Amino acid sequence: MTLIKTRTIFGTFTVLTLSMTTGGHAEQVNVTTKQDYDSHDRENVIVTGTRETGKKARESLNPIDIISSKELLQTGQTNLRDALMQILPSVNRQTQGTTVGALTDSINLRGLSPNQTLILVNGKRRHTTTNIQTDAGPFRGATPVDIDLIPLSMIDHIEVLRDGASAQYGSDAVAGVVNIILKTSDHGGTVSNEAGAYAAGDGFTNSFNIDHGFKLGSRGWLHAGLSYLHRDRTNRTAPDVRTGTTNSRWIGDPSTDRISAAINAAYQITDGIEGYGTLTYAHRTASTYQIYRLPSTLPSLYPNGFSPTLGITENDYAASLGLRGHDLIGWDWDLSSTYGGDRTNIDMTNSANINIYALTGATNTNFHLSDSASQQLTNNFDIKRAFKPSFWKFPINVALGAEHRYETYSIGSGSYQSYAYGGSQAVVGVQPESAGTHSRVVYGVYGDVSTRLLPKWQIDLAGRFEHYTDFGNTETGKISTRYDFTKWFGIRGTINNSIRAPSLAEEYHTSATVTTTGATGQLPPNSPGARLLGATPLKPERSINYTAGFVLHPRHNLEIAVDAYQIDIRDRILDGGTYSGAQAIAAYEANGRTLPSNVQLSGVSASYLTNGASTRTRGVDITGKYKINLQENGDLVLDAALNLNETNIKSIGTNALGKSLLNAQQIAYLTTASPKNILIFGGTWTVKRWNVDVHEMRYGHIFDQMTIQQGTNAYSSSIFQPYNQHARFLTNIAVSYRATDRLTVTVGANNLFNTYPNKVPYAASYYGQVKYDRYSQQIGINGGFYYANVAYRF
Repeated sequence: MTLIKTRTIFGTFTVLTLSMTTGGHAEQVNVTTKQDYDSHDRENVIVTGTRETGKKARESLNPIDIISSKELLQTGQTNLRDALMQILPSVNRQTQGTTVGALTDSINLRGLSPNQTLILVNGKRRHTTTNIQTDAGPFRGATPVDIDLIPLSMIDHIEVLRDGASAQYGSDAVAGVVNIILKTSDHGGTVSNEAGAYAAGDGFTNSFNIDHGFKLGSRGWLHAGLSYLHRDRTNRTAPDVRTGTTNSRWIGDPSTDRISAAINAAYQITDGIEGYGTLTYAHRTASTYQIYRLPSTLPSLYPNGFSPTLGITENDYAASLGLRGHDLIGWDWDLSSTYGGDRTNIDMTNSANINIYALTGATNTNFHLSDSASQQLTNNFDIKRAFKPSFWKFPINVALGAEHRYETYSIGSGSYQSYAYGGSQAVVGVQPESAGTHSRVVYGVYGDVSTRLLPKWQIDLAGRFEHYTDFGNTETGKISTRYDFTKWFGIRGTINNSIRAPSLAEEYHTSATVTTTGATGQLPPNSPGARLLGATPLKPERSINYTAGFVLHPRHNLEIAVDAYQIDIRDRILDGGTYSGAQAIAAYEANGRTLPSNVQLSGVSASYLTNGASTRTRGVDITGKYKINLQENGDLVLDAALNLNETNIKSIGTNALGKSLLNAQQIAYLTTASPKNILIFGGTWTVKRWNVDVHEMRYGHIFDQMTIQQGTNAYSSSIFQPYNQHARFLTNIAVSYRATDRLTVTVGANNLFNTYPNKVPYAASYYGQVKYDRYSQQIGINGGFYYANVAYRF
C-alpha cells in the first residue's frame, strides 16, 4: 500500500488517498483521519483565516493562536470561557452580572463587544444566544454565542484568529474569529471528574466529562461526548445597612446545572465524496437572587422580608450536515446546511406584584417573565482549487462561495401579573405589546485568491458581498501579506474593512428591572417610548482594521510573535440615550408600561441601544514560547503573552432631540473599564510522571464612573462617583501525577492567594451591599478557587 497524496477538504479532516494493489488491480481508497494537534508544534495545519489547503500555523499571514484540549484542561476551569481567559490575554469578559446577564457566558476580543467576535464550530457559523445582556455596563444589549454550551469533552483544539475577517466569514468578525474544532478520532476516549470550591466556602463545583470514538464500518467514524456541570451560587454581598444583616445575597455567580452533548461524524460515501455531520445539544437551568425586600414591603405575605429569585431554563441545539469532495471539474467542494437555535424561559419566584396586592389584597408570588427564541439556518456552497498557470511561477489558490442565512428572533410576553400594574418585584415581565417574532434573510457571495509574488512573499485577497433584507447591501474586503526574510524572521500585515449588522434582539428586545427605590430599563429603538427619547433606527457598524507585525523563530525551540493593530469602528452600537425622572416614566408609559408605586421619581431611568459613537482601538499582542530540554530532569516550556489595548472615542453622536448619546459613565465603559494591559506568563515542567503548571496573570489598572446611590446626586445620569481599581496579580497552579499510563490525578488553584478587587466607594454602594465594581472587565469577585481532577484515558 503506497500513499499517493494528502488533501484537506474545507475543515479539519484530512483525506488520504491510498493506492492499494488487490489481485493485480490498483484501487484508490480515501480514509479520513485527524490532525494530531499539539499547540507547541508550529507545523500544525490551520483552517481559520485561510482558504488554502495544508496551510501551517508558522506560515500564517494573520495572527492566530492554537489552543489544544490539553491546555484547556490544564487551566482547571470547568467553563470554556474562563479557560480561554487564562491562556489568551486578548480574551476577556465583564466581571459579573446580577440579573439576566448573569445567566449567559460570553467572551470578547481586544476590548470590543462580544457581538464583534464571530464564533465558528468546525468552521461553520454558530448561532447566538437569545438571552440578551440586560445588565448595565459595557456590553449591555449584547447577544453573543454562549460558548459554554459546547461540551468541553468534545473539543479537540481551538483556533483564535486575532484579526478582522468579515470579508472571509461575514458579519460579526470585527475583532476576530474563534473556531472551535471538535474531536474526530474513531477510537479511544477520556472520562474525567473535577470538584472544587472557593476559598470563601461557597460555589462548590462538580463537573463530569466523557467522550469516545467509534468506527463506522471501514469508511467512517463517529466521536461522541457529554459534559455535565453543577455549580452552587456564590455570595459576595456586603451587610445591608438597612438591617445590619446579610439577608441580601444578590451579588455573586448564579447556581447552575448544565448538561451538554455533541456528536461529530463523517463517512466516505464514494472514493471522492464524503458525508459529514455535527450535532450539539445543551440544557441549562440557573438561578440568582435579587435585592432583598424589607418586611415592611408586604408584611402580611412576607413578614421576614423576601429576596426574589430569577431563574432561566434554556435549551440550545445545532446540527450541521454536508457533503464534500474533490475533483469536481478539478475543484474541491463543500455543500452544507447548519441549523441552530436557542430557547429560554425566564421566571421569577419568591416575588410579588405590590400594586395588585394593594388593589385586591392578593398577589402571585411566582411569575413567568418571558420566553424567547433565536434560530439560524445557514446554507453554504464552497469551492476551491489551486491553479498552476503557465504565465505565473507560483500556484494560485482560488476559493469561491455562496451563503444563504435565515435568522429569526421571537420574544413572548410574561404572565399577566408579571407586567401589569408595575409588574413583579425585581425583574418585570414582557408585556404583550413588546412580544412578537422578527426575521430577516442574508444572501452572500465571496471570493478569495492567494499566491506568492516572490518565493518569500505571500499575498491573500478576499472580498465579500452581502444583502440583508432589513439593511440592504454591504461590501467588505481584505488584503493580507507576509514576507519572510529568512526561515526564522518574517513580517506580516493586513488591511480589511468589516461589517456588523445589528442583531434582531438588539432591534426588538425590551427589559425592565425594579429595585426597592427605582427602576431601570432598555427600550427597543423603534418603540414609541424610545422615539420619545430621541431614538432613531439602528444602522450596521462599519469598521476598518489594520494589523502589522513580525514573527521570529531564531532557534528551533524559541518562538516570538508581535502584532500591532488599529480598529476604527463607525456607528458603534451602544447603550445610550439615557434619561431619568419624568422623561423616563413618560417613555415607559408610551410603551404601555407602568411602574410599582414605591419607586422614587429620581431613581427611574430608561435607555435604548443606538449608534452612539465612533471609536478607535489600538493595541499590541506579543506572544513568546521557549522550550528547554532538561535531559534527565524533564522538559520545561516557558511562555508569555501580553495584550496592550486602548480605546478612544473619535466622535459621539446626538439623538433626534439634539442630546449627546453617551454620558460620562458610558464613555468610561468604553475607554477605561477594561485593563489597558494584560500579561500572562509562566511555564510547564514535565518530568517523568509529574507535570507542574504555574502561571501568573497581571491585569492593569481600570477606571470607572459609578452611579451614586445616596445623597443629593443619587441616581444621577450626569454626575458619577469615580472609582479606581489598581493592577492585580493572580497566580494559577496545577500539579498532575500520571499514576498509570491511563490515569492522571491533578490538584490545583486558580487565584492561589485569594486576591479580590478594590472595594468601591460607599457612595456608590447600594445600601452598602456592593463591595466590588460589577461592570468592569478586570478580575472576578469570587476569590480563590481550589480543585482536584481525576482523568482516565481509554
